[in-house]
Amino acid sequence: MQRHPGLKDAMGLIGFALAVVLGTVILNTFVFRSYNVVGGSMQNTLHTDDRIIVNRLSVTIAHLENKEYQPERGQIIVFVNPKNGSTENEQYLIKRVIAFAGERVVVEDGKLTVYNKDHPNGFDPDVAFHGEPKSYTSGNTDLIVPEGEVFVAGDNREGSNSFDSRNGLGTIPLYDIIGPASVRIFPFNKIRLF
Repeated sequence: MQRHPGLKDAMGLIGFALAVVLGTVILNTFVFRSYNVVGGSMQNTLHTDDRIIVNRLSVTIAHLENKEYQPERGQIIVFVNPKNGSTENEQYLIKRVIAFAGERVVVEDGKLTVYNKDHPNGFDPDVAFHGEPKSYTSGNTDLIVPEGEVFVAGDNREGSNSFDSRNGLGTIPLYDIIGPASVRIFPFNKIRLF
């Protein structure tokens, strides 16, 4: 018995559509995801309506190895907002990684300092970023980052421009990290790698 040519074409089209949907789901879940930046907390590095691609592959590989993804200091990461539905309405936030578990973070007189075994007298975590973060940091903080978490801050640290680990967000569990920002793809005249 031979199939009708129209049925064969329809089955081929349905198979193709299912493969595209499945491929898209796999790519978004395990390889990369895109996000729009909302708000000014990451200025002057990122601005509202910038579109970024987040690298999910590094997180996927860590999870396949039965580990939590550990970002690098200074990386810009996207993570699930642990306060979603309370003070912030955004489901995902984007901030810069400042400190890791066991490190002491002090914000005093507008200066952010991290203390650890290698730097018992403290260091400025922003030195390597060529002044991208705005220099003034509001509020006073003195905390030790808990195990399995990271301390994050927006680059726009004037006043209350960034809801982050310094002022109400708290430290971020590693399991809430979606991944590091790898490239800004929009606006097209400001494409850059991170």
